[in-house]
Amino acid sequence: MSEANKTLIRRWFEEVWNQGREETINELFAANGIGYGLGDTDVTTHGPAEFKIFASNLRGALPDIHMKIEDIMAEGDRVTVRITVEGTHKGSQLGVAPTGRRIRIQGIVVVRIANGQIVEGWNSWDQLGLLRQIGALPTAAGPDRFTSAGA
Repeated sequence: MSEANKTLIRRWFEEVWNQGREETINELFAANGIGYGLGDTDVTTHGPAEFKIFASNLRGALPDIHMKIEDIMAEGDRVTVRITVEGTHKGSQLGVAPTGRRIRIQGIVVVRIANGQIVEGWNSWDQLGLLRQIGALPTAAGPDRFTSAGA
């Protein structure tokens, strides 16, 4: 089961994100599926129709988006992936006028699969880094507050 689930998730990232195939969302995301951590609030995403809004906004802002699976692990009905997301900011779907800037961020996704479909997904991705890279938020000045010795 673990290998089949990893294959499903590889297909999800390749077809949904790298190829922009919306029909794969209908096929692989359960009608009662729930996505957590996709937006900039704690709102959950329910079913393919709501997930398509998220995908459309992200793909609209970054039309050449590419998600690379760096690591993938599976146990039972869960698959965990570490991804790198890259793209060029060419659309205003994230509330920021296009800048033409390249972005590169990291993320971790944990997915639960049942009956060959994604039924839950927990997403932790560098939204702050994305917003900084497209100019929606100022970049940090000075030393990193978390990894530098205090002043």
